[in-house]
Amino acid sequence: MSIMQKLSSIAEQTSGLINESGSPIGSRIERVYSATEGDIGGSKKILVGTNNYLGLTFDKECIAAGHEAACQYGTGTTGSRMANGSYAEHLALESDLAEFYGVEHCIVFSTGYVANLGMICSLVGPENTIFLDEHCHASIYDGCKLSGATIIHFRHNNAADLDKRLRRLGDNSANALIITEGLYSMLGDKAALREIVEVKNKYDALLMLDEAHSLGVLGATGRGLAEELGVEDDIDFITGTFSKSLAGLGGFCVSRHSQLEAVRFSSRPYVFTASPSPATIGSVRAALRVMQARPELQKKLWDNATFLYHGLKAMGFELGPEIGPVIAVDAGEKENALFMWQALFDQGVYVNVVFPPATPNSSCLLRCSVSAAHSREQMQAVLDAFTQFKQLQSVTAAQA
Repeated sequence: MSIMQKLSSIAEQTSGLINESGSPIGSRIERVYSATEGDIGGSKKILVGTNNYLGLTFDKECIAAGHEAACQYGTGTTGSRMANGSYAEHLALESDLAEFYGVEHCIVFSTGYVANLGMICSLVGPENTIFLDEHCHASIYDGCKLSGATIIHFRHNNAADLDKRLRRLGDNSANALIITEGLYSMLGDKAALREIVEVKNKYDALLMLDEAHSLGVLGATGRGLAEELGVEDDIDFITGTFSKSLAGLGGFCVSRHSQLEAVRFSSRPYVFTASPSPATIGSVRAALRVMQARPELQKKLWDNATFLYHGLKAMGFELGPEIGPVIAVDAGEKENALFMWQALFDQGVYVNVVFPPATPNSSCLLRCSVSAAHSREQMQAVLDAFTQFKQLQSVTAAQA
């Protein structure tokens, strides 16, 4: 197959999924009214597919901080930190995050994707072995491939399987890197982190934890699953993103290991990517302050998640294994998933639809991400839309 034939094949497969009026992929959002509502296809929709967990995208303090930073430093950095230098705000954000996590070292990257890519390919090489949970994010998989290390998958959330595979390395297990996530983005389940930490310590391996979806969501102060389980001291490297709870763009890694600073010189994604814009850094610093000052946001998020999860469960939908800000509804085959997505869209609810191989199994998912900014009335409207789908499905089946 030629390059152009390959592209034509992809275009054919995705035809009908992308349009301006409203589609499950690449929807055109004309306007965003708030953290929970936007204009898609010419009408107002409740946004239940944004990862805006704490609802801070329209927070006045965050917007003001971004505006002030843009006025002081301009719209962009126009280069990497290695080439053009670090703005004072980049260093200040790294200091804020290090203090927040109670460690000495932090590196800020341009995106969460680049954070995982840059860290993995810097930490390990062809002489190392990586053990990663099979449900890990694409950025982790790509970082592993880029590193040239030997890659060994262990069964999702199965510490016993990890133990068995590490044991086979013998003395080389101390030269291995284990990678897992705090909260998995597709099904919304938590990592078996305490058991994985026990295996990690048993073999003296290193452990990298991606808390992208658990920052601001889990833990007494919002540091994530490691804080919730009391195992932070056992984690060697924690990566995360600003594009979820912190309502911005960028990524980071924090560590108690001083060797983290060497990554600034060895990570190609860090060295050769333009640094985050001043407005982004300013708004993220403000969001971090707001998150710490308003713990009630996390409580509201979990109240909404519990309400929606139980409501969908009572209707008979097959959901992810745990209550959380990510609520995945099994939508079956592609045709049914598209039918389901359109029915919800027509009822004024916008969710994500995810197809294999992005899903962890062969089924398609409708992925709802809950926000602290959602009102109870909006959560009820989402349940009502799912009820309408059930009724429409019954009518369609009877006509068939």
